[in-house]
Amino acid sequence: QVQPVESGGDLVQPGGSLRLSCEASGSISSIATMGWYRQGPGKEREKERELVARVTLGGSRTYADSVGGRFTISRHNAENTVYLQMNSLKPEDTGVYYCNADNLYAMTYWGKETLVTVSS
Repeated sequence: QVQPVESGGDLVQPGGSLRLSCEASGSISSIATMGWYRQGPGKEREKERELVARVTLGGSRTYADSVGGRFTISRHNAENTVYLQMNSLKPEDTGVYYCNADNLYAMTYWGKETLVTVSS
């Protein structure tokens, strides 16, 4: 079992920045990929979560087209933590953000959520 715990969500004005953090506990030695997904307003099902960014154990990063150049994901394996630095935030970045961890056995774990609201 892996338990990701998110923090850092807040209300921010358009153009502002936020940093989300996710610390994993439990069977951390089995974690392969960690990442961030978000669920926009009006979307309630887990299937409607979209990938924002993810990073593999080896450091390979993937970003959604909509956040490329604005968001940066980083991972500190020794701290079992993944960060998402979000710059130049837009109203369409508003949503519930979830931390995700996939282990070496293809099992997926989700954090509870952290809310990001971009509004003036």
